Amino acid sequence: MDNKKVSFKNLGRIRYKKAWDLQEELFQSVVDAKVHHTLPKPQYLLFCEHEPVYTLGKSGNRQNLLIAEQVCRSKNIDYYPIDRGGDITYHGPGQLVAYPIIDMEEFHVGVKAYVHKLEEVVIQTLRPYGIAAEKDEKAMGVWIDAQRPAKARKICAIGVRTSRFVTMHGLALNVNTDLAYFNYINPCGFTDRGVTSMQKELGREVDFEEVTYRMKAAFSDVFGMKVVEELCSPTPSF
Repeated sequence: MDNKKVSFKNLGRIRYKKAWDLQEELFQSVVDAKVHHTLPKPQYLLFCEHEPVYTLGKSGNRQNLLIAEQVCRSKNIDYYPIDRGGDITYHGPGQLVAYPIIDMEEFHVGVKAYVHKLEEVVIQTLRPYGIAAEKDEKAMGVWIDAQRPAKARKICAIGVRTSRFVTMHGLALNVNTDLAYFNYINPCGFTDRGVTSMQKELGREVDFEEVTYRMKAAFSDVFGMKVVEELCSPTPSF
């Protein structure tokens, strides 16, 4: 019988390294339970915001960070080369980050289908706001005007790591993100495409908690997850 029960926790504002260490701990617990056939099998979905940080994927090009690391430090921006796929990206306040730490085999998906489902989660999250987001088969993530190169802009970055079909890392949706931080990098290695946010597309600040609620619902819908709150909070009335 498939185990689609996933423990949800909203970590709030947290520095990247602390969240990464927690991911590693939970990831190992899921892998160990799978290897040793431990029941019940743990699975997790973490949401958070980060303090300003640039992360460089394992196949990324260091030259896509356009400022020196000491300049990053002077601007209070952390920098970490990490073990996910993809190139360089930015995380910071006003950005909703989701880290699913799940066994893909329980959801009957491989890596490619898993990434497509992450993209669909974001597309569903954005739909009620009238933002027509889409996938681009040539570039991972979620885009607006993906088929119009001069106007294509990324609203959500995706980068994952898998081992024994267990996942970590995930997605980062720009909600009310300060996009100026992207000026110091070639986001995801692109030099010819822009970035955007919900705030920029809508011309107004967006209710972050509402987006969080909608994204959690989209994970349940797209993956068929049974999301269990670790920290209970009242259900908002949108």
